Amino acid sequence: MPRKSATAPLKSVPSAVKPPKGTRRTTPSPETLAALSPDRLIGLILGEAARNAAFRKLVSAALASLQGPEAVAAIVDRRLTALEGARGFIDWQKRRAFTTDLGATVTVILTELATLDRAAALERLVRFLGGADAVLNRVDDGSGAIQAIYERASEAVVAIAAALDPDAAGLFALTLIPRVVADPYGPFGLLIRDLVPRLPATALRSLDDALAEAVCAGAKPADGTSATPAIRAGLTHGNLLRIRQDIADSRGDVDAYVALEQAIMPGRPDVIEIARRLLDAGRAAEALDWIRRPASSQGRVVTRASLAVGDAAIDGRARERIALEIRILDALDRREEAQALRWRGFETLLDADMLRAHLAKLPDFEDEEVWERALEHVSRHDDAHRALAFLVAWPSLDRAARLVLARASEWRGAAYRLLELAAEALEPAHPAAAAILLRRMIDDILGEGRSSAYPHAARYLKALDAMAPRLLAGAIEPAPEAYRAGLRAAHGRKYGFWPLVQD
Repeated sequence: MPRKSATAPLKSVPSAVKPPKGTRRTTPSPETLAALSPDRLIGLILGEAARNAAFRKLVSAALASLQGPEAVAAIVDRRLTALEGARGFIDWQKRRAFTTDLGATVTVILTELATLDRAAALERLVRFLGGADAVLNRVDDGSGAIQAIYERASEAVVAIAAALDPDAAGLFALTLIPRVVADPYGPFGLLIRDLVPRLPATALRSLDDALAEAVCAGAKPADGTSATPAIRAGLTHGNLLRIRQDIADSRGDVDAYVALEQAIMPGRPDVIEIARRLLDAGRAAEALDWIRRPASSQGRVVTRASLAVGDAAIDGRARERIALEIRILDALDRREEAQALRWRGFETLLDADMLRAHLAKLPDFEDEEVWERALEHVSRHDDAHRALAFLVAWPSLDRAARLVLARASEWRGAAYRLLELAAEALEPAHPAAAAILLRRMIDDILGEGRSSAYPHAARYLKALDAMAPRLLAGAIEPAPEAYRAGLRAAHGRKYGFWPLVQD
């Protein structure tokens, strides 16, 4: 009998495979696809395979899986060999197809090979990850799509390895150590670190011994050198020791963690991490000794983004350190010292949580006086933006309004997120203070000619117009009409802005 055409008319749907009530008959689902004849489905698959190389690869791998894992592995190996041998740059015109093909390679390993032979799948994934640098150097991955494929492969390695029996998972982790040594910039150190919490004690012991041998075998670079081989050696040395630290954490060995931290960062260990582990281990006195040691100086970069939220004065590490020392003092029952440190932490960082904790531990009837003293301190703080953020968040809007009016010249339009939030909070009861903040943002946007922010400036100006009737005479200078006239005079030729105001 001649074979039916792939385009044969659709047969009537048998009652057994009719889509459930409420399901759209044109939405692909197991129920709706079951209504199609095998020949029709074959035609659709062949048509898509002819048009889509990545889909064709998936179909070929599915067919190869019928022959066993070796057939699937052969398909993957051919593609990996091609990737390893390629040298040409992939321009933007070819990038999308290349990305799709790369993703299909990982999908084949995960959906076809891993279901048949997990060890073979792990071997191919590790080989795939080993070529990451070469691939990323050949393509402009501005969107991060290719990097995401390698991250998917890394996550799959951890998931598959963790599903092995404990001894096999430990042996697999051991096989990654030479790769960490050979490629300190690669992903294999992080892979082992992700595996460590999932390994049993026996596997951790063997892995730690192997790492210690690798550390001893490697030459630690001399201090102060900048030669490339020395930099690679130093990075390899640090990677191996960080993995050993994770093992020490998993085994609950605080002393080993501390010794390794001192080896990684001679003379400038992370005292916060050491103190935290000692406290958690019930060794509060030792934790206090560590947290009070001088910390390594770390520069803090103040970005436009940090200005935008008004947190340029925030030092996260300082807050973390003070909060941990307070916990340690409480554990040692040195409550007066802890209370004094809460106040100093609030004074230095304008930390609301520390102030709340300080007030909560005061005797009855003393908290009101201390609270007033705290607000006075906030109002006099050197960083007006930090002070405003504190008062708005607490909230103490009367004081926030007074701060805005008293320090009107200090507001930076770059801190737009803070100023917009504050203006919104102040507008109902303190329109003059809100108007100052809105004007500052408008002046910054138009003065800098930031056309992408013109819609925001137009919105702020409309808000100013709406609140103008509520402003008392002389409450703000210049008056609303004069301010608008000044904007016209200074920025009348910014033609992208004024139509937004009219509309």
